[in-house]
Amino acid sequence: MKILITTDLFTTSTNGVVTSVQNLRQELINKGHDVRILTLSEGMTSYKDGDFYFVRSVPIGMVYPDVRMPMFYRSRMIDELVEWKPDIIHSQCEFFSFQFAQRISKLTGAPLVHTYHTLYEQYVTYVIPSRRVGKHMVQNLSRMRLKGVNVIIAPTGKVEDALRGYGVDNDICVVPTGISLEQHYRRVSEEDRLRKRKELGISADDQVLLNLGRLGTEKNLEELLEFYRAARYENPGLRFLIVGDGPDKKQLEELAQKLGIDRDVIFTGMVDPGEVQEYYQLADVFVSASTSETQGLTYIEAAANGLPLLCRKDDCLQDIIIEGVNGYVYSSEEEFHEKLGMIMKNPEWRKRAGRQSEKIAESFDKEHFAATMESIYESVIAGEQPDEAVLHRAD
Repeated sequence: MKILITTDLFTTSTNGVVTSVQNLRQELINKGHDVRILTLSEGMTSYKDGDFYFVRSVPIGMVYPDVRMPMFYRSRMIDELVEWKPDIIHSQCEFFSFQFAQRISKLTGAPLVHTYHTLYEQYVTYVIPSRRVGKHMVQNLSRMRLKGVNVIIAPTGKVEDALRGYGVDNDICVVPTGISLEQHYRRVSEEDRLRKRKELGISADDQVLLNLGRLGTEKNLEELLEFYRAARYENPGLRFLIVGDGPDKKQLEELAQKLGIDRDVIFTGMVDPGEVQEYYQLADVFVSASTSETQGLTYIEAAANGLPLLCRKDDCLQDIIIEGVNGYVYSSEEEFHEKLGMIMKNPEWRKRAGRQSEKIAESFDKEHFAATMESIYESVIAGEQPDEAVLHRAD
């Protein structure tokens, strides 16, 4: 098949959409398909690099610093892709590159599949102070944008439920995004682990909570800092490692100082993606207070690294955390402290939970993801319904 994937983001390494697109592209190529990527350049020049097409753009970073907007919607890149005549187009973002996908679909007759990665109502307050107004805008925009899409891909049932709530009546296939887990199954030696801990000011006997990801308001890290302050009184040897960067980093550092925990909370900033497994394996438990995730790729990575998880209750965790087996969910501060105490006081349970996490993570491998998408593409091109196992139709 000739498969065109369109995305606003492709070169940044800090975004789950980028990870999903890169993995899908490589696995489809491994299966023998002709895959091309249409995305936005990092500057004011359009260019082609092999099967990658970059359309000139300008930065408009309001939510993510990497967000850019094309300078024009007519481009020789688009003309070349129309001449190539893709069999199917798979769009990954609802904004700028989506319009390219629509145009190429209209000119070639290629069906359009779209993955709805992001629940924007969790982010819209960055630009619209009123959550109610912002949610209404997201609902209307999503419904209008997706109207002509042949099939929508939702990473989880949580996303499907949100889209149905917006009034979207397209066929929806629930397909968990596959990720590459090879590096997360590589184990750091105990010597290197202790050395890395020492570099960060963490002793061999300290117990470490870890949060890894983008530092934004929607991640609710303020809650974790406040919970950590109380937990530290019960366990003076408890440290909190926060890995990543984002617009709220300075604010979070100031909050840690205000709470009097800045000596025990370690902000690493952005780390090399190729070394991220080393940071997971410094920790004893992965924690998250976010309810903005559509799938939670960092949860899966943490599980693959053999960590138990303690996360605020959310629908996206349904297939990732098995209560009491590889972790716990919480709905209140009282539950957080109760379950954290259970985890930290039982090292043997932590070891068993870590092994269970590794097994659970295996079901999210990128090979299975690509095989499912390949099947969906073939069905859509043939004008047939995708497999009932993944297809969810509106009533």
